[in-house]
Amino acid sequence: MDGPPRKPGSDPGPETETGTDGGYRRERPLGLPRWVAAVLPIVLLLGVAGGFVATGPLDDFATGAPLPDVSVTHTSLPDDETVVLHVTNNGPDPVTISQVLVNDAYWGFEVRGSGGDATLAPRESVQVVVPYHWNPGWDLETTLVLSDGATFHHTVVAPSETPGLTTDLLITLAVVGVFVGLVPVVLGMLWFPFLRTMSDRWLHAVLAFSAGVLGFLAVDAGIEAFELAAAVPGAYDGPILVVLGIVGALFVVQAVSAWREGRVRDGDARAGSGLWIAYLVALGIGLHNLAEGLAIGSSFALGRVSLGAFLVVGFMVHNLTEGPAIVAPVARGERPALGHFVALGILAGVPVVFGGWIGSLAFSPTLGAFFLAVGVGAILQVMWELYGMVGRRGPTGTALNYLTFLAGVVVMYATDLLVAV
Repeated sequence: MDGPPRKPGSDPGPETETGTDGGYRRERPLGLPRWVAAVLPIVLLLGVAGGFVATGPLDDFATGAPLPDVSVTHTSLPDDETVVLHVTNNGPDPVTISQVLVNDAYWGFEVRGSGGDATLAPRESVQVVVPYHWNPGWDLETTLVLSDGATFHHTVVAPSETPGLTTDLLITLAVVGVFVGLVPVVLGMLWFPFLRTMSDRWLHAVLAFSAGVLGFLAVDAGIEAFELAAAVPGAYDGPILVVLGIVGALFVVQAVSAWREGRVRDGDARAGSGLWIAYLVALGIGLHNLAEGLAIGSSFALGRVSLGAFLVVGFMVHNLTEGPAIVAPVARGERPALGHFVALGILAGVPVVFGGWIGSLAFSPTLGAFFLAVGVGAILQVMWELYGMVGRRGPTGTALNYLTFLAGVVVMYATDLLVAV
C-alpha cells in the first residue's frame, strides 16, 4: 500500500513525489532531485579533500622527501652493440637519470620516450639505450645512477640477441601457436565419440578428470602470475593486480553463468544444455592458453627461447588433455552441430597465436601477470560449473571421481615436465 490516504489537493510534502517506480515510491531526499542527492557526497568529498590539500595540516610533521623508486622491468638486445633497459619510475616524484654503468664502467646513453629527456615523471616508462658491446652468455651488470646519487641495479642473465619485429617472426609464432594450441585441442576433442559410449559413472569420472586438468592449470598459472608480479613496477602493485585479475575474471564468468541460469528458469532449453558448460570450459582454457602464448612470444622477443621440435611436441602432449575436458560436458543428449565443435576448438586453441603476437610486440610483466590471473579466475569458476554438473547427474564424492581428479592433476604435472620456455 502507498500509506494513509490524503485529502484531494493536499501537498505531498517536500520529501516525496507522487507516483511509483517499479512498485516503490520515488522520494526526494532532503527535498532535492534524486540525481543531486546521488552526486552530493562525491562533490562534498572532493571539496573536503581539496581543502585538506590546500591547507596542508601535516606539512609541519614532514620528516623528508620520499625516497626514489625506479625499476628495470626487462631488457632487450637488438644487436651485439646495444643494450636497451626498459625503465619505470614508481615513485611519487620526478627522477632524473644522470649516469649509467655497465659492468662497473660508465657509459653514454640515450633516452627514448619522455621527449628524449632523462627526467621521468611519476609512473612514466622510458627506454635507456646504451651503446655497449656485449658477449652472448656473459651476464651484464647494469646500474642506473640518479641525480640525487641513488643507484638501482639490474642483471641481464646470459644475454642473447632479440630478433625484433619481423614478418617472419609473426609467421613463426602463428605456426608455433597452431601446433601448440589448436592442434592438440582439436585432437583431444576427437575423443567425443568414445565419450558418448561411456556409462554415466565413467562419464562423471571423465568430468572429474577434466576438473583435475583445470585445477592444475589454475595452480600453475597462479604461481607463475605471482612470480611475474615481482617484476611488475611497484607503482602498479603486482600482487594486488594479480588478485584483482583472479577475482574479476571469476565474477565476470560467474555473471555469465548466472545469466544462463536465468534463461533456464525462463524455459530456454538450450541454456540448460551441457553446451554452455563446454563453452565455459573452452573459454577458461583459452584464457590460460593466451597467457601461455604470451610467455612464448615474450621469450622470442627477449631472445630467451629455443623452440625445437621436442619442445613443441611437449607442448602438444601437455595440451592434448584439454580436448576431452571441453567435449565431456556434451557427451550426453543431442549431438551438437559441427559448427559448435569448430567454435570450441578455436576458442580454446587459437588464443595461443594471439598471445604469442602480443608477447612479441609489447612484452610487459604487468600484462603477463594480469593475463595469467584472468585465466586463473575463469578456470576456478569453470571448475565450480563442472562440480555442479556432476552433482546434478549423480553423486560427486565417489572413489572413482576422486581418483580421476587426481589422475588429471598428475597427468598435467607429468606433461608439464616436457615444457620449459
